[in-house]
Amino acid sequence: MMDDILTQLTPEQALKVVRRLYERDVDIRQAVMEEANSVLEAVDRDETAEEVLFVLDSIDVQDLWDNSGAKRSGYISPDEAAVEMMEDELEPFFDQVRRYHKLKMFPQAKVYCMGVLQGIYRFVQESKSEFKGWAVDIPIGCFGYLLDEWRKNCQGSTATTEMDEFIRNSCPNWAKYVFRDNDRTT
Repeated sequence: MMDDILTQLTPEQALKVVRRLYERDVDIRQAVMEEANSVLEAVDRDETAEEVLFVLDSIDVQDLWDNSGAKRSGYISPDEAAVEMMEDELEPFFDQVRRYHKLKMFPQAKVYCMGVLQGIYRFVQESKSEFKGWAVDIPIGCFGYLLDEWRKNCQGSTATTEMDEFIRNSCPNWAKYVFRDNDRTT
């Protein structure tokens, strides 16, 4: 019976339970903090890339057509709608990189960011989605935006060197665009 109750909680209700327990007992507070830290530290680059690829590959071209065209507020081109849709799907991943930075979990931010970048790159390389045809230049723009944002918050040249090496090895077709204004292509 008790397990049934727990499985029926909404995410908001489950969070409320955890918060109440956290506030009630020092030992539970410590256990919650340790578990939260453990969850945040466990970053898998390949798993993150798979999630990003799945999310982008799941964008339905029919939704693009539904979101574009004549609207009450004016005309929205399919290109504009595609940008908005892709950004909306990527925003939770970008937010997670920001959260890692805010928590000063820089190694996790780097690995998670690598996973997101790799997922975006893989979408362009592997997806057979009809939506991809409407989003030709959008992925590299999102890729560059996240990379620039990560670099602004990055701590240390070792991390940037590792990121550059990762891009050269894992996203080779885009390295020339990422490094075109820099000396880092060698």
